[in-house]
Amino acid sequence: MLTHTGRWRRLLGALTGVAVALGLTAGAAQPAAAAGGTPRAVTAYRHTSEAGDWIGQGSAVAYTPSTASITVEGALEVVRFRVENDSAWWDVVLAAPRGEKLHPGVYRDAERAHSATGRAPGLDVSGQHRGCNVVYGQFAIHQIEADASGDITLLDATYTQRCEAPDAPALKGVVKYRAYPLSFTYASDPGDYPGQGRSGTHTGATSVFALREWGVGGLSWEASGKRESWSALLVPPTGERFEAGRTYRAEQGSGPGIAGLDVSGFGGCNRSHGTLTLTKLARDADGTVTAFAATFEQHCEGAEPALRGTIHYYA
Repeated sequence: MLTHTGRWRRLLGALTGVAVALGLTAGAAQPAAAAGGTPRAVTAYRHTSEAGDWIGQGSAVAYTPSTASITVEGALEVVRFRVENDSAWWDVVLAAPRGEKLHPGVYRDAERAHSATGRAPGLDVSGQHRGCNVVYGQFAIHQIEADASGDITLLDATYTQRCEAPDAPALKGVVKYRAYPLSFTYASDPGDYPGQGRSGTHTGATSVFALREWGVGGLSWEASGKRESWSALLVPPTGERFEAGRTYRAEQGSGPGIAGLDVSGFGGCNRSHGTLTLTKLARDADGTVTAFAATFEQHCEGAEPALRGTIHYYA
């Protein structure tokens, strides 16, 4: 196994031969401050190591800025995520295929970053003076952004790495640098029409999300990916506006004291009832909602089967 000695400098020299342009996730928006439930950017690292994995030695670790220095350097061609404190250090290098830039998506068949062949993406996770000679793996970019000078300003990624053989024990990790949550998860009971009894998760690596205003104070949200298209229409009770931390009784059409809730996936409801909880909410200076997090439970046509879900839109 190789030790960690100067590989990052060689990697930058090999892979950053083109100018860097500004890179943004699809539909990305910087959440504005809000009085209640304000979204906060997350910087963190964690990994789990299977027994026999050389890098992680079969252990699990987790770090935040309160327990380690967490930094990012590089650009959209190749980025290095570094975690370090007095007792440990870990490096995660993610590289786009040759001639490309990192963007949201799943990168399969990754090879060791500094020696990747052909059009293979690059991955190299090392730490505590342990590294792989040969890497078999994949990673997913959920969000990534760079500023006008090309420096990475936001990163949200996951990875799976195996050393020396494609069936070797795995090291699996989560990388976050100034990232805001962006996802949709759902679970549908048997007999529920919109969800068809299925469950699923959408993230920035596989799906795109959109948010726009609807009427007075309402929100129209969409998620598309993995051969699925979801939409949710959320409307505050008549004469009110949404508040973070509040649970609303909900029906398909809003009214006094009743929020509007209409979630469609593989189908939709003709009429519905349920509950809607806004856990976080951010507005800009004009009062427009720019980010929110919510949970819901929806029953169609007065029936017992339910669709339950959680939405994180940069919050």
